[in-house]
Amino acid sequence: MYPDRVVSGMRPTGSMHLGHYHGALKNWIKMQSEQPCLFFVADWHALTTHYDDPSIIEKSTWDMLVDWLAAGIDPTQATLFIQSKIPEHAELHLLLSMATPLGWLERVPTYKDQIENLANRDLQTYGFLGYPLLQAADVLIYRASEVPVGDDQVPHVEMMREIARRFNHLYGKEKGFEEKAQDAVKKLGSKRAKLYNELRTAYQQEGDDAALEQAKAMLDDAQNLSMIDRERLFGYLEGARKLILVEPQAKLTEASRLPGLDGRKMSKSYGNAIALREDKDAVTKKIRTMPTDPARVRRTDPGEPERCPVWQFHVVYSDGPTQEWVQKGCKSAGIGCIECKQPVIDAIVKEQEPMHERAQPYLDDPSLVRAIVADGNEAARKLAQETMRDVREAMGLSYG
Repeated sequence: MYPDRVVSGMRPTGSMHLGHYHGALKNWIKMQSEQPCLFFVADWHALTTHYDDPSIIEKSTWDMLVDWLAAGIDPTQATLFIQSKIPEHAELHLLLSMATPLGWLERVPTYKDQIENLANRDLQTYGFLGYPLLQAADVLIYRASEVPVGDDQVPHVEMMREIARRFNHLYGKEKGFEEKAQDAVKKLGSKRAKLYNELRTAYQQEGDDAALEQAKAMLDDAQNLSMIDRERLFGYLEGARKLILVEPQAKLTEASRLPGLDGRKMSKSYGNAIALREDKDAVTKKIRTMPTDPARVRRTDPGEPERCPVWQFHVVYSDGPTQEWVQKGCKSAGIGCIECKQPVIDAIVKEQEPMHERAQPYLDDPSLVRAIVADGNEAARKLAQETMRDVREAMGLSYG
């Protein structure tokens, strides 16, 4: 019924660094050539933790967009836009909040984690509690089929699916839905139709989740169904009716774990990051002054690469022979730490050269970035308005 579409966003809370590139941007660059992608600056989300000092948000927004373009995001392949320029996100967030149980928000794992980890900030706000719901609205408004995430964000996507399911169940009143769904069941063929009905009963009467997954897998494999019949059968399976909001799938992305210069998570606030468009001399200085295996006090002391933060950079940046050279040379004290660091410096500088080149036109003429975003905002808003027309109609708000 709706085309495949990928949606993802990032909060503009500071400069992009190599951790962002290896953790998310490389995946975005790969996906943009495979299916339609919408990538947005989540500036409202930045306010959930920076509401008391929003001064960094505007500059960070434009810097981040230049970083995306420098990294290889292609505006001819992907739609780039700013969240706050699409007011429909806020409207859908408000309407979804009317029917979202409070307990769903309180149980999101990252909510508790951030309350603990950001103890220096006052996060006892409605906005912070509700950010997973705004996140759901960001995705559901584009009827996204996939959301690229790491393991820690899977619960957020699961909640998006629950919210979409609940909305469709409450408001999906397609005329004659039951009859249309039963007609679609017949199109499966007698054997599959019988199995579908058995699995539907097992799920709806006994809450058998395995039956639900089996039935969904069967529908995914069914070649002879139209998209709308497939969507009806998904809805009929779960007791829903018309599909207004699409349940997105979590697309687990491979992220190279690039730690910070001190071995902790790379973060600007820890002062251990290499910016995406770092100056060559700064890269050299930062890598050369990285801490190494504490056992290597003198050049002649053997070391253990696994205890050294520099080794984690070799895992991401160096080929097999170089890694072997590091392992042997470090353990035998055959190479010094400065020697060991040089291939990492060379690899990062080489990786960043095309980024500096791609960024330069946008730094010379900032209106180019604004034009790209203006086009992206317009394209995203059209899609958002289509969804909101259906949402308002379903909720009885399309009068006047």
